[in-house]
Amino acid sequence: MRSEMMAPHRRQSVGRFSALAFSIAALMSTLSLASGTAWAQAAAPVKIGVIDMQSALLSTKDGQKAVAELKAKFAPKEQEFQKRQNELQAKQEQFRKTENTISDEAKAALARDIDAMTKTLQRDTEDARQDVDQEQQRVLNELGQKMMQVLQKYAGEKQLTMVMDVSGQPNNILFASSTIEITRDIIAMYDAAAPMSAVAPAKAPANPSSSAPKTPATRPATPPASAPK
Repeated sequence: MRSEMMAPHRRQSVGRFSALAFSIAALMSTLSLASGTAWAQAAAPVKIGVIDMQSALLSTKDGQKAVAELKAKFAPKEQEFQKRQNELQAKQEQFRKTENTISDEAKAALARDIDAMTKTLQRDTEDARQDVDQEQQRVLNELGQKMMQVLQKYAGEKQLTMVMDVSGQPNNILFASSTIEITRDIIAMYDAAAPMSAVAPAKAPANPSSSAPKTPATRPATPPASAPK
């Protein structure tokens, strides 16, 4: 009689247990499916592109135009420094040729002139080099902002996971297959998106073979030890 009275409770307990077991099984199945999906996403192939950003910037039509404008802007200053450098070398040659024939006073005066010319030329050259560096950095920043927009669009279209720049120094890329080199593609895409306007004729720089304006290095005067200080 007692066992018959307990039977309904047992049946309810068994029912609740079965429902709980089913819920647990369903939850485990869901977790397993989610885990499998996450693993599949993590195992998706990683596509990497490699670019020489500096070369890309300077090889675009906008970059070539900017380089030509910089050369034209600083060419007069470069020519001025070359002229002053020649004058300094002439003074140094004069000192070497006459140091044994002129008086000590004249020798000292010539040595002072050489020293003053050297210091002034070095100072002015360094100031000009800083101006060139600042102007180059400004141009690169402007081109870089446009290039990044093109690069992001390209990476999205090609579904690239990562793009690595090999122009930075130092870089840690020891090997990169040519099949992932995207520099040429980015240059072409940039030029297609931003066609260059006509470039006005510019005055040729003193050294047209250089890729950027350069200022001549100066050679400090080294008067003989016998010259009065």
